[in-house]
Amino acid sequence: MAQQYVSKRNETVRMFESDFMEFFSHSHPLVPLLLYLPIVGCLLYLSFWQRHLSIFAVAGLFVVGLFVWTWLEYIIHRYLFHYRSQGRWAQRLHFILHGSHHDYPNDVSRISTPPSISIPIAVLFYVICALILGRFAPPVFAGFLIGYVFYEIIHYAIHHFPMNRGLWRWLKQNHLQHHYRDDHSGYGVSSPVWDYVFGSKRD
Repeated sequence: MAQQYVSKRNETVRMFESDFMEFFSHSHPLVPLLLYLPIVGCLLYLSFWQRHLSIFAVAGLFVVGLFVWTWLEYIIHRYLFHYRSQGRWAQRLHFILHGSHHDYPNDVSRISTPPSISIPIAVLFYVICALILGRFAPPVFAGFLIGYVFYEIIHYAIHHFPMNRGLWRWLKQNHLQHHYRDDHSGYGVSSPVWDYVFGSKRD
C-alpha cells in the first residue's frame, strides 16, 4: 500500500540567510497552474490565428511537446537532481534544487518549483524551441508546458492526497518508493514509463 511510505516529516528548513532570497525560494502549489495555463492559451491562440496551423497540426505538435516534457522530466530528475558531487558549492546547489525535497518531502511551500526558477528556465526552453522549430514552436511549447503543469499537480497530489486507486495509486507508489525505499530508481513522477525504457525501475 502507498500509505506505508507516507512521511511524518512536515517541517520546512530555511535555505538562505537573506530574507529576500528566502522569500523567493517558496511557492504556493497553485502557482504553476495560475502562471502557465494562461500562457498555454496564448500559445494556442498564436498557433491558430497567427501561424494559421490546422487543428490536426496543432494537436499533433501539442502531443510532441507533451512527449518531450515526459522525457525531459525523467532526464532532469535522474541526471541533474540526483547528480552527486563532493564539491561544497555543488552539494549546496543540489540541496537547493532537490535535496531539500528529499529531506523534507511534505514541505508544501517547496513542492512546486518557485517562479524565480521556473520562469527563466521556461524562457530559455522557449527560445531553444523557437530557434529549432520556427512557426511550429507555439503548439509544441504549449504541450510542453501542459506536461510541466501536470507534473506539478501530480507531484503535489502524491505527497498530500490519498490516491488509492488505479493509475493514481500506481503513480503514488512509484514516487514514494523513490523517496523512502530506493532513490536510485523511479525517477519518472508523472511518466514512470521512462524508468522501464531506461532500466531504472526496480520493484
